Amino acid sequence: MAARLFSKSSSVGHTLLGAVGTSLVGVGSAARGATTKVNYSDIFFQQQRTFIQMRTNLKVVDNSGAKRVMCIQALKSKKGAKLGDIIIGSVKEAQPRGKVKKGDVVYGVVVRAAMQRGRCDGSQIRFDDNAVVLVNKQGEPIGTRVFGPVPHELRKKKHVKILALAEHIA
Repeated sequence: MAARLFSKSSSVGHTLLGAVGTSLVGVGSAARGATTKVNYSDIFFQQQRTFIQMRTNLKVVDNSGAKRVMCIQALKSKKGAKLGDIIIGSVKEAQPRGKVKKGDVVYGVVVRAAMQRGRCDGSQIRFDDNAVVLVNKQGEPIGTRVFGPVPHELRKKKHVKILALAEHIA
């Protein structure tokens, strides 16, 4: 949890776990003797980047004909999908003469996610957008090209064909 400390000798009136519905009182500098009031909205002011869950819109980064897909279900877990997970989605926007049409229910592999993910070497990877590559039921890509960066963690998830089609591996 994110909390701010102003000095070592400051006293906290309520803990984050104990005062769920209230604000923090008494967080301030002991030298000045002042107390300040901090709301939870101030602490958690940044946008929370979460899993790819139901009704998340994803950009399609292959040449299958779809432009945008809305996630219907994440197949791996109930919380949502991360990098390399397979989702079921509905095509919301499509090109006129593509392999998939608007309204089709398709499978897709998440190749970019805005949620931060830790790597083995201790570094973190996070992308600017949520993107997917459309695949069939056997896991083979529908398109013949993959645009933009693709993380090398897909190799562990057995999506080697997508890595072979990608123009840049991050």
